[in-house]
Amino acid sequence: MTRRRSPPVERLDGPEVLAAWYDAHARPLHHYLARRAGTAVADDLVADVFLVAWEQRAGFDPTRAGPKAWLYGIATNLLRRHHRSEETRLRAWARDGGRRSTQDEVDHRVAESVDADVRARRMAEAIAGLRAEERDVLLLVAWGELTAAEIAEVLGIKEQTVRTRLHRARTKLRTEEARDA
Repeated sequence: MTRRRSPPVERLDGPEVLAAWYDAHARPLHHYLARRAGTAVADDLVADVFLVAWEQRAGFDPTRAGPKAWLYGIATNLLRRHHRSEETRLRAWARDGGRRSTQDEVDHRVAESVDADVRARRMAEAIAGLRAEERDVLLLVAWGELTAAEIAEVLGIKEQTVRTRLHRARTKLRTEEARDA
């Protein structure tokens, strides 16, 4: 009987591994962080994620989580430090609604834009109004494209807790969306 060999465990044991992780994960991490905290903050946070990863490389256990989940965990922890500014930014976006000049557009485009702005403000306000735990899970799924298992590992909670928080967040957002209809 031939035994199947498990894939090699990737340890963060040298700068070349960190560089490979950076090549594989920096762009999606930046996209996720930019959507949560803005591009300028994301630029700094991506750098901080890899700095923290390097500084804490001895704590990385590849048997518990892969590099992607571990890096998103670090990113989420760094985002928590920016929680206040994130919530403030979402509330400001909700007030402003991402307005753009509609003077040169035809009437129906203006009406569509106004409707979209109203919906965007309401959704941003609803997201800002979620509990931080629900918002983290929702945005890790939506913008980080992590699975429930990866999020559970990232946040140090049970997978069922992730699913429950995600369900609650989605229910609250659907309720808000139904009000708009």
